[in-house]
Amino acid sequence: MSARIILWDLMDTLVSDPFFRHMPEFFGLTLEELMEQKHPTAWVEFELGEITEAELAAKFFRDGRSFDLAAFKQHIASGYEWLDGMRELVRELHAREVPMHLLSNYPPWYTLCTKRLDITRYVAPTFVSCNTKVRKPDAAAYLGPARALGVAPEVCLFVDDREKNCSAARAVGMPAFRFQRDVPALRRELVEHGLL
Repeated sequence: MSARIILWDLMDTLVSDPFFRHMPEFFGLTLEELMEQKHPTAWVEFELGEITEAELAAKFFRDGRSFDLAAFKQHIASGYEWLDGMRELVRELHAREVPMHLLSNYPPWYTLCTKRLDITRYVAPTFVSCNTKVRKPDAAAYLGPARALGVAPEVCLFVDDREKNCSAARAVGMPAFRFQRDVPALRRELVEHGLL
């Protein structure tokens, strides 16, 4: 069965993820230092919509230190950029009227990204974990979107930069392509599915 719908991961698939550079940079830390000092579950809770932005700020660091949340958000937003070749590819797919949706683990700040890069012109922000309350690689993260779209999982092509997320999609019958910033390889996959 050929895919008719594309479900896109957002960070490091369509756009650059500010977590690895911009986030530690804001605090004057290395990534390793940030990983040691941040709360172990706060960001995941934020991605699941279990805590508010204010609650995230209050527990972001293990030691409870405070920081300028507004400045932090602004700095994070400045790090969102389309990955090379992806805006052009998504625009081409949109012109071909291929239905596309986000399937992303991300907090409400995804709106900072979609607004900055005008992503929703091409891709509907339909399945973001802060709204769906489920994160990849949980099977429900894939079955829920297929059910909501009224199609079998086989009809959706999932594109993500992480193999564990792709493997989980395949396990429920959804074809998946691991994107490693190789746009020509992704284009070939899309051609095989009849999407280009």
